[in-house]
Amino acid sequence: MLTASNRLRSSADFLSTTRNGVRVAKSLLVAHFYAPPGATGPARIGFTVSSAVGGSVVRHHITRQLRVGCQVLLRDLPGGSRLVIRALPPAAQAPAGQLQSELRSVVRAALAKAATK
Repeated sequence: MLTASNRLRSSADFLSTTRNGVRVAKSLLVAHFYAPPGATGPARIGFTVSSAVGGSVVRHHITRQLRVGCQVLLRDLPGGSRLVIRALPPAAQAPAGQLQSELRSVVRAALAKAATK
């Protein structure tokens, strides 16, 4: 699980990350990455899984899978950065391996896109 210091919780932080950050979309997930200028502290990650993905049980299952996958990716994120992962409806039918693979892919693509910006 992600520690409390690594969780993105504030709606204002979610909003600023999605509006100001770089966006990378794949078939199952969308990543929004934002590194505010001069930000320090731990990198923080948040998840958005809407009711379009499925019922409560499905949404929580997807979120748990994403949290596990982000534990490994956390060390690749710069300090003070924020990452929002949004699950798309096809994620509900995707096998866990495919979801983890796409998570790694979309986060790496977002980091690469942010580096060129």
